[in-house]
Amino acid sequence: MADVLGDAGGGGTKATKLPIPGKRNILITSALPYVNNVPHLGNIIGCVLSADVFARYCRLRGYNAIYICGTDEYGTATETKAMEEKCSPKEICDKYHKIHKEVYDWFGISFDEFGRTSSSQQTEVCQEIFGKLLENNWLSENTMLQLYCDTCERFLADRLVEGICPTPGCEYDSARGDQCEKCGKLLNPTELKDPRCKVCQTTPRIRDTNHMFLELPLLRDKLEEYINKMSVAGSWSQNAIQATQAWLKEGLKPRCITRDLKWGVPVPLERFRDKVFYVWFDAPIGYVSITSCYTNEWEKWWKNPENVELFQFMGKDNVPFHTVMFPSTLLGTGEDWTLMKTISVTEYLNYEAGKFSKSKGIGVFGNDAKDTNISAEVWRYYLLANRPEVSDTLFTWADLQAKLNGELLNNLGNFIHRVLSFVAKPLGQGYGSIIPDAPNADSHGLTLVLAEKVGKYVDQYVESMEKVKLKQGLKAAMAISNEGNTYLQTSQFWNLYKADKPSCNIVMRTSTGLVHLLACLLEPFMPSFSDEVFRQLDLPLERRISLCEEKGDIERAKQPWKTLPSGHKIGTPQPLFKELKDEEVELYRDKFAGSQAQRIVKAEAEKLAAHLKKTNVSGSEKKQQAKSSTGRKPKAAAGGGAVEAGITITRLDIRVGLITKAQKHPDADSLYVEEIDVGEAQPRTVVSGLVNYIPLQEMQNRKVCVLCNLKPASMRGIKSQAMVLAASNSDHTKVELVEPPKDANVGERIKFPGFEGEPEDVLNPKKKVWETLQVDLAINTEGVACFKDIPFNTSAGICKVPSITSGSIW
Repeated sequence: MADVLGDAGGGGTKATKLPIPGKRNILITSALPYVNNVPHLGNIIGCVLSADVFARYCRLRGYNAIYICGTDEYGTATETKAMEEKCSPKEICDKYHKIHKEVYDWFGISFDEFGRTSSSQQTEVCQEIFGKLLENNWLSENTMLQLYCDTCERFLADRLVEGICPTPGCEYDSARGDQCEKCGKLLNPTELKDPRCKVCQTTPRIRDTNHMFLELPLLRDKLEEYINKMSVAGSWSQNAIQATQAWLKEGLKPRCITRDLKWGVPVPLERFRDKVFYVWFDAPIGYVSITSCYTNEWEKWWKNPENVELFQFMGKDNVPFHTVMFPSTLLGTGEDWTLMKTISVTEYLNYEAGKFSKSKGIGVFGNDAKDTNISAEVWRYYLLANRPEVSDTLFTWADLQAKLNGELLNNLGNFIHRVLSFVAKPLGQGYGSIIPDAPNADSHGLTLVLAEKVGKYVDQYVESMEKVKLKQGLKAAMAISNEGNTYLQTSQFWNLYKADKPSCNIVMRTSTGLVHLLACLLEPFMPSFSDEVFRQLDLPLERRISLCEEKGDIERAKQPWKTLPSGHKIGTPQPLFKELKDEEVELYRDKFAGSQAQRIVKAEAEKLAAHLKKTNVSGSEKKQQAKSSTGRKPKAAAGGGAVEAGITITRLDIRVGLITKAQKHPDADSLYVEEIDVGEAQPRTVVSGLVNYIPLQEMQNRKVCVLCNLKPASMRGIKSQAMVLAASNSDHTKVELVEPPKDANVGERIKFPGFEGEPEDVLNPKKKVWETLQVDLAINTEGVACFKDIPFNTSAGICKVPSITSGSIW
């Protein structure tokens, strides 16, 4: 199927839309994605894709709808990323805004405006709202205790602090200063146990600093009145209600809205000239400022609650900021704002055995999906069919294969291709591409039974979509395809064509009507699929898509034999979906295993192996030359022939090493470059994909286990002469170095009792010795590094990891 993006991503000039009196005017937003990283599939289904489906549905129904989104560009996350990449925050924002836009364009996201919060409009709107709050006495100034890093000479914003989560039963050791990623609890940096500066890893101290606070307790009555009314009128999802009530039950507290940062909207007060607004104060205001970029008459959307309905889409971790913080901010201005009517919240989409994670690089990211040969429509369908509406759901490659091959290929694609290819057959075998007349369709028993079922599914579809139950809407549409297949099979149209042509005419005209209906209903979910179906039906644009109540489209959909006129000539049918084979699934599962850092190292190694394979000597004469040059002889078997030595752990040269120097790779964000003493005259240069897991300071002057006889490989321009062994837990959220005992001798070889022999000088990549043995390297339940339950041994004892148990070694 061709990847036709239609009106995705704002391509081409569009007329600006404003609310129309007497029409249903719908303003749609999705949570603004942080600009400091590439969005993964969980981010995409959690906000922009779900909102896009609803926006497309609204347009199909004839509603006057606009969809607003953009990148969230201010705050600590951006400053931190800029420090990592050694550039300015503005350069980071420019780089990742472009990446986000490209990903969303490929996915066919139909924004009316995709903007940025680093605009002058954002500053203007944000400062104006702040001024109204100040004028209405909803703000207070207070001194607060904040962590200050003497090494970096700066107050540390929330995301620049990490430590142990104080929540009983959680105690996650990498909780951020604003929120624990593991338990989800919102935090203040001073609550963390054993806090550390994320930049230099030193322990910060507490200092006084003045900030502005939004007095949420004083706004509680106004807020609760809004929540009680709108949560019912807007049919808020249960997870949204629970998250909101949890905040209210805990008791609203004054919320700090300023930060000691440089990158952000400046606070327009002289005494606060060195501060900016907290990102969770200014980010939701981004919806307003981005709309002001779309039209200078933005107030007709945002200050028009009588005529505009606001629908907002997000993941569950964003809920309180949209149901408590943002409404309180708008209510406090005293102006007549368009407040959110409906909030659509998703739980988490998990990846295979663990969580998607931007910070750790776990999962399939937007650019990864783009680089597969799987179309955007298949990705859209899979994510929406698995949309985590009421509980977390799991992405697996096997499930993607099952849904593509079973639901899209064998159900939907099979039905449409069967119908259109039969109509396209030459006269005598089919209809010569001409849709037949069917005057008695409304009295054809089998067709009337079908119509009744289709009518119920159409009603279910509309009801589900109106309530933003997108997964149920998709299920109802796909059920129509299933009914279509049953209808074809029951009618045995291939026999009817010769035995009862009038009945066959009814079946085929009805079936082509179902094809058209499916293209309409599925357009919000798979727009390029619908474009392709309409192309095969050879319908002009104005005849393609509409589900308007006023035009009678819904009732007409329940009589599919009336959809397309007799005598219409269809286009050329083609298969719509391609089978995903077992070997492709295994390839993708392997390709996207582990973290992005691990993938970079693996890709570089594969690249080097391919180069070696291309340039390696071959033929018996060259093999003989190689044997002569090394002076080695093949081992003799009992029968006298030469055999390959068995692949045992003794073939690996694993030594105790000492990292004497470690620094960031100049051309790769996720790689370290280390100088490691392994007992030789000169230290070895080693490149490791550990930046996202182990702080630079912890890489200095420490003993490690080093695999020394891998073939040297170039990693982004630097030749790596060995590999540091690391371990990860089952969901790859934690990585630690395998550590020899402190008294182990630098350069000594790791031993495995019961296995004797000398390692090879250099492992032959073709033999896949490391790959074969690595699967049996693991961390046991006591944190000991083992090969098949045999510990890594040194003269000073066994090798361990600090805290991981039952993990893998790589």
